[in-house]
Amino acid sequence: MLTNSQIERYARHIILDGVGGKGQEKLLRSKVLVIGAGGLGSPIAMYLAASGIGNIGIVDFDVVDVSNLQRQIAHSTADIGTPKTDSAERTIKAINPDVAVQKFSFKLTSENIMDIIKDYDLIVDGTDSFPARYLINDACVLSGKRNVYGSVFKFEGQATVFSPGEGPCFRCLYPEPPPPGMVPSCQEAGVFGVLPGLIGMIQATEAIKIFLGIGRPLIGRMLVYDALRMEVREMRIRKDPACPVCGEHPTVTKLIDYEQFCGVR
Repeated sequence: MLTNSQIERYARHIILDGVGGKGQEKLLRSKVLVIGAGGLGSPIAMYLAASGIGNIGIVDFDVVDVSNLQRQIAHSTADIGTPKTDSAERTIKAINPDVAVQKFSFKLTSENIMDIIKDYDLIVDGTDSFPARYLINDACVLSGKRNVYGSVFKFEGQATVFSPGEGPCFRCLYPEPPPPGMVPSCQEAGVFGVLPGLIGMIQATEAIKIFLGIGRPLIGRMLVYDALRMEVREMRIRKDPACPVCGEHPTVTKLIDYEQFCGVR
């Protein structure tokens, strides 16, 4: 049952068709793992907390740098030099002190990811590297977890939902990573400061819809946003029968060394 303070806090949800009191209770019981506490992870975690997701796990092994503050809104100037997980927790608690936060201030690897994600209902990928994306994808497929994916680059972002058994996975789109150095990182090419906020909010929206069982999730569809043209287009993405991890005859049946797979030293 919702407490009086919760009824007051979530009043605009409770009176909303499609959410209501029962829907808000679902959100309060939900557990989301947000991987990455940077440009995407910041708005994801903040909006999930504000919406009443009861348990939020934050994974990030980095510390706050002054160059992060142009887009990573969970952190402030006072947080420079502190672990991003600590800064993100303080921001979440300031928004909603009722949210339980679990911090994982270390790098996800093929040795530890399965043990971490097993306790969460949904995974939200806010990372910015190919090794991490392949690792998260494969772990989610092997464990049957939905993965709300987003990425940003320069002035463009994209978001989709990878749902094992219902639609394609990340490897259906990218069976093999690009050659090292072909795709510059955000550190090398830059990213429009407000862009991660918009894509992160789309990811948070999809997560909340999934828990409530409302609307149409972005399964089999990728939303692509161009900030310069202010255009949003939708791409259909199909499950690949030959996908090495979710296809009819998968060859990836356990996690591998993803840095080596992506050619990263």
